[in-house]
Amino acid sequence: MTLNKAQQEVDEWINLHKIGYWKPHEIMVRLMEETGELAREINHEFGPKQKKKTEKNNEISDELGDVLFTIISLANSLNINLDESFSKVMKKCYGRDKDRFEKK
Repeated sequence: MTLNKAQQEVDEWINLHKIGYWKPHEIMVRLMEETGELAREINHEFGPKQKKKTEKNNEISDELGDVLFTIISLANSLNINLDESFSKVMKKCYGRDKDRFEKK
């Protein structure tokens, strides 16, 4: 699935609901919450902090999906095409940053 298709799918789902898109700063706060949940799962999986027996077992992949959905929501609310944005980033990686890291 392309980012453009993902943006369309998120837009269709959001537009099923009366509230529509939240304000950008509200989406940004949600992104920070979702990122925190992802960080917590990473820490449980790879860090020293163990889950409590009463804590729900979440998957890192689920948390990444939540972060992605929220990023797409933010992009949609600001009319940003993520295919174009990602293309620009990759051009920087292969251009400006091409000699930044040691090659294999």
